Amino acid sequence: MDYKNIESFNEGIIIKDVENFELDHIFECGQCFRWNKQDNGNYIGVAYGKVIEIEKKDKDVKIYNIDEDEFNKTWCDYFDLKRDYTTIKEKFEKDPLLKRSVNFGYGIRLLQQEPFELTISFIISSNNRIPMIKRAINNLSLKWGKSIEYKGEIYFAFPTEADLERASLEEIQSCGLGFRSKYVKDTVHRVHSGEVNLEFIKSQSDDVCHEELQKLSGIGPKVSDCIMLFSMQKYSAFPVDVWVKRAMQFFYLAPDVSLPKIRIFARDKFENLAGFAQQYLFYYARENNIKIE
Repeated sequence: MDYKNIESFNEGIIIKDVENFELDHIFECGQCFRWNKQDNGNYIGVAYGKVIEIEKKDKDVKIYNIDEDEFNKTWCDYFDLKRDYTTIKEKFEKDPLLKRSVNFGYGIRLLQQEPFELTISFIISSNNRIPMIKRAINNLSLKWGKSIEYKGEIYFAFPTEADLERASLEEIQSCGLGFRSKYVKDTVHRVHSGEVNLEFIKSQSDDVCHEELQKLSGIGPKVSDCIMLFSMQKYSAFPVDVWVKRAMQFFYLAPDVSLPKIRIFARDKFENLAGFAQQYLFYYARENNIKIE
């Protein structure tokens, strides 16, 4: 996809005529924890050691606090802007059941996030609620992350593995991680020591990647799928949480199907686009509070 339709302005860049890009859909579909909606409808987030603000007006997207070079090097891929989501949605819309979810979350894009941050974030997410997850990640960043100023406010980057390696178990626990603290401590140490190489895991096939991530403390099939999908570009991943389970039961399956069977069914049905289907289904189910009788 050619991004000739980018213009710079004094506070950042404008991308003209962007298709399939809605802020609420992207930032509220369960894939990220460091983006927060502002009173004016914009979102401010911290990623890759940078604070950026994003605004959508009609079909134009403004990204504040970056220049064109930064956009081309990092943020074009981060927002998955080279992918043709219209083609993906056209495939999905042939399925009358999935079509309802696609039409509802039509502006979702899968962010390409940083693997170490996502690994720790989704260990924290296990059996946890989003406000608590966000608070715990923010607390870790506040204590060990680099401070960044934007518009007179101080934000904090997610800490590196070297930053977190210095933290004691008690210090990590004080950030509100609960029983997950020991999993985070162990994973940080194994990544920092070089025993585990997340970039190497990312380079493996989808199935190998899924198995290798589960060798880390506190990572089961669902968390492994989340890390793969949101930071390793493994699009056959299909994380099954309570909302996705409800959506799959609501649209496709009998109510008593197990989580592993739902995952297998979805990967067979949606193949290498399973992760995109998961995001449409998750967002539809949660926003509409789908319940199974």
